[in-house]
Amino acid sequence: MHTVRIWDLPTRLFHWSLAACVIGLVVTAKVGGNAMEWHLRLGCATLALLVFRIVWGLVGGRWSRFGAFLYSPARLLRYLRGTPHPEDGIGHSPLGALSVFGLLAVLAAQVATGLMSDDEIAFAGPLTRFVPGAVVGQATGYHKDIGQYLVLGLVALHLLAILFYVVVRRQRLVRPMLHGDKVLAAPAPASRDDWVSRAVALLVLAASGALAWWVASLGAAAPAF
Repeated sequence: MHTVRIWDLPTRLFHWSLAACVIGLVVTAKVGGNAMEWHLRLGCATLALLVFRIVWGLVGGRWSRFGAFLYSPARLLRYLRGTPHPEDGIGHSPLGALSVFGLLAVLAAQVATGLMSDDEIAFAGPLTRFVPGAVVGQATGYHKDIGQYLVLGLVALHLLAILFYVVVRRQRLVRPMLHGDKVLAAPAPASRDDWVSRAVALLVLAASGALAWWVASLGAAAPAF
């Protein structure tokens, strides 16, 4: 058996930070009122995390890069038929990759529409004054209706898939996302996870946070971070 570093520290921190932000966004949306200030802050934090993940998907550790889990339809079919490629169980599996891309896309749409939403009561996104009223109405409708249900649905599927792999296939998926390592039957290239890559990740995160802060500051009243 071989212990291999699969998930670098920046990827792990991104994963759990995004999970915390999504939970906070759902809670603050349901509470409403003054909690919408935190809803906006968490939305901007989610924007920063999504930008970070896109960049990190290009320059991050070996198994965190999009190229490592951008599978062809033929590869997906082989996986579904029970004849997976030897590398399908190292990082994200073909089905796991679909879940990752789906969640990123749905969360990006939810954040974008949230920035253009206006409930005309206690919340107005920082971009509402830059788009026509009709677009604001459509964005608000999507954000409050289908968008949130897509996010909740994909999160539920994600959790069910983890439970399936743990209970049925006896594969530990949560623990490697905590400490970064997987125990594999065959050797595999490890993700780079040294102080240099972590310093690069910190710079990318700082730039992503600055971008999110700038977007938030476009509104009439920027949130105090």
